[in-house]
Amino acid sequence: MYLALGAALILVLAWAAPPCQAAEADELVTNPQFLTSEDRPLPAGWSVWEPEWAGAACVVRLVPGGLRMEAPGKPHAVGGVTQELTGVSGGRAYAVHADCELVGVPFPYRSALVRLEWTQGGKALHPAGTLVRGPLIDGDRARFDDTFVAPTEADGARLSLETKWLQGGSVTWSRVSLQPSEPPKPRKVKVGTVYLRPQNSTPERNLALWCAQIDSAGTLGLDIVCLGEAIRMVGTGASLADCSEPIPGPATRQLGEAARRNHLWVVAGLNECAGDTSYNTAVLLNREGELAGTYRKVHLPREEWRKGITPGSEYPVFSTDFGTLAVQICYDWFFSEPAAIFAQQGAEILFAPTWGNTLPDHDGMIDGESTFRVRARDNGLYLVPSVYDGNSLVIDPRGRLLASSNGKEGVVWAEIDLSVREPLEWVGHWRSIGPRDRMPETYGPLLGMPGARPH
Repeated sequence: MYLALGAALILVLAWAAPPCQAAEADELVTNPQFLTSEDRPLPAGWSVWEPEWAGAACVVRLVPGGLRMEAPGKPHAVGGVTQELTGVSGGRAYAVHADCELVGVPFPYRSALVRLEWTQGGKALHPAGTLVRGPLIDGDRARFDDTFVAPTEADGARLSLETKWLQGGSVTWSRVSLQPSEPPKPRKVKVGTVYLRPQNSTPERNLALWCAQIDSAGTLGLDIVCLGEAIRMVGTGASLADCSEPIPGPATRQLGEAARRNHLWVVAGLNECAGDTSYNTAVLLNREGELAGTYRKVHLPREEWRKGITPGSEYPVFSTDFGTLAVQICYDWFFSEPAAIFAQQGAEILFAPTWGNTLPDHDGMIDGESTFRVRARDNGLYLVPSVYDGNSLVIDPRGRLLASSNGKEGVVWAEIDLSVREPLEWVGHWRSIGPRDRMPETYGPLLGMPGARPH
């Protein structure tokens, strides 16, 4: 089934729950509940940080129940509190937890942040640190939960509670904690893709060829494999009518049987007829061979809309036993919006059955391989195209090629770990930071159909 939760919430729910924390005696945070005496305006152990531009500072003050941050009349004010922590052991895991109340905050995911910076000799090991997963919202209450392994060279940490652009709302922090913990469990997945372009074939023979590739993926012990676009049509010369059938239908049953006997997930592109409507559709089949979801191609090139194929209108994401994934089809990769929407909805891996190419750049021009790599990097997700020109690939969230068919037919694959959060050199972990720094309220021009433009 596909997920239909709000974007910010999905980004939190897609992550595994942290392990149980240690006893309070192991607490590294001084004054985790912001207690103070009458002669102190702020809680002991905490320091206020303010922006360099004083006019953009929010108000930080104690109130019954916690530490409140607000900025009446200053919608883009920022500020927070921070604490230097000692007693950190490099290589050990630590659980972070924070509770707060959000009142009148229009964009909680963007406006309430908990940041952890590992330090050595008081100096940060990375300028951006790492943002703690959250907020997970329940009414006005919200919580942050995460587990990190300290770098081997770390001997301390800096924990910050931050607010950004409250826009008339307030955040009241009631508790924050950092304690030793069991390390987070890896989320390893064996992800595969197929490079195969049938020649002088038939729709029926094609289906048998693709099922043989599923069998090969099963022999390799893969968790999921991506097949190509319109797999019953490519290399056959058959018409759209000859290759189209209902979904579910005979093709999904045959592909599903291959998925079931190999106990893996399968992504495959088919031509769908739904009554008198034609779609270019990708199916997701689970380990039992059942239809777990469909995606109807949204962006159609002239070769398709002139045939009468109808565009899809939704960007579903799908929950599996190893993570959250999405599927796009071929011409979708010319547009940046689909991958961004999938990532915003929680997709960790984006599969791409593609008739088009992943050819490398040539003559100073960007081609398919670079575009796919940029889509992965832009959105902090794995991208797995299966193509008919170029190479079928497994691409990581930094845009690196983990596997390539290198012009050879068959299945290529890579084992990935969805628990890994690799930071960019200056920005930090993009998957955590990028969605918080988006400015959707300024994207209105994208929502209208453009008028005439010079060519």
